[in-house]
Amino acid sequence: MDNKPLLNVNLRWFLAGMIFANIAGQMAYSMLSLYMLDLGASVIQVGMVFTLASLVPMVLQIFGGWLSDTIGRLRIMAIGSSIAVFGYLIFAFAPNWQWVLIGLSIEYISNSVVGPSFGAYISEQSSEESRGRVFGVTTGIYQTVMVIGPALAGFLAYELGFAFMMRVAFGFYLTATILRVWMATNERFKPVRDAVKPTFDGFKGQLTAIFTLLVGGGILTWIWVTDAVGDTSYSLIGQLFPIYLSDIGKLNLSEIGIVNAAVGVTAIIAAPLAGAMVDKLSERVAMVIGFALNGLGLFTLLNSSSFTGFILAMCFFGLGYGSLIPAYESLISKVVPEEKRGLAFGFFGTSLGLLSLPMPWIGAQLWARVSPQTPFWIALAANLISISVVWMKFKLPKADSNSAPQPQA
Repeated sequence: MDNKPLLNVNLRWFLAGMIFANIAGQMAYSMLSLYMLDLGASVIQVGMVFTLASLVPMVLQIFGGWLSDTIGRLRIMAIGSSIAVFGYLIFAFAPNWQWVLIGLSIEYISNSVVGPSFGAYISEQSSEESRGRVFGVTTGIYQTVMVIGPALAGFLAYELGFAFMMRVAFGFYLTATILRVWMATNERFKPVRDAVKPTFDGFKGQLTAIFTLLVGGGILTWIWVTDAVGDTSYSLIGQLFPIYLSDIGKLNLSEIGIVNAAVGVTAIIAAPLAGAMVDKLSERVAMVIGFALNGLGLFTLLNSSSFTGFILAMCFFGLGYGSLIPAYESLISKVVPEEKRGLAFGFFGTSLGLLSLPMPWIGAQLWARVSPQTPFWIALAANLISISVVWMKFKLPKADSNSAPQPQA
């Protein structure tokens, strides 16, 4: 009987860094829209800030994913964090909302280079037979940030102001950066593959291979389609959530923090269950359930007018999010060869970023010119479309659900 722990020592330290970094991220992002309003921005200007800042990951994610495959996951994460920490420093001392745009653009550098390495590193540190459970457990642990971050941000912003709250977030991210630099320079975390010298020809060759897989009409193509629908719909409404809860829901900052934390609590519960479901049944089942729960969350949000109703809506979101992440991460890691996983995650992020680039601005325009509810109804329709695509196109034979599905190139 195999008594090895599901998470090895490397993954535990890795997750510790991710927790500190993403407590900071959840603190900042859960209140950033309201922070900009407090600094004098309009709702349309908030949408413009998120749209312009999204250019950074769109440009850098493919490059960041490729560097993850060549110079190493931990090394590129340390470099990215060392740059992004200055974004949090700007958040903490921003004199006006225009400075938030600069800080957000710098912080998005971390998303560009850390994001593609996250799933790739977990894949390297797990076996294929247990990968769904590993992604489920790591996602559940990681989701603690969605409890701690928004609740702490709401309390600090309500009691001591936005600027103080952002300075605490900076402290968390600085801690994460120090931990990541230590991991990248410590021999005990030696990578499973030796670093390769980055070259333009190597980058071009790897990019061509990933693009061929993506457009080949196989399972990777349909992963991209459903992920694109989800990403663009979330980008449409992501920055509007705290404004909706404040303006339409009439919640104060502390209540908004508690409501947002409900997402994390339920995601922690859902992710390990979804991971086990992936290993026992298939990624397809977990994805259908996840999209259905997200749609139910949006429907509940739009039909709620009480604090309890908004918490219930966020609980549905958390259950949906916790179900989707392990399924997507597991399936991509099985489809894409190990030496291309960083680039694959980066390519997904870039192509999705290109599609979703104008969505924050479009969402703000719909809010201001049609109604605050309109962008949320569109996102609900997108979830229903995703359910249909997953159900029809992700039909994998049961025997293949625990082996690598071969994309059709």
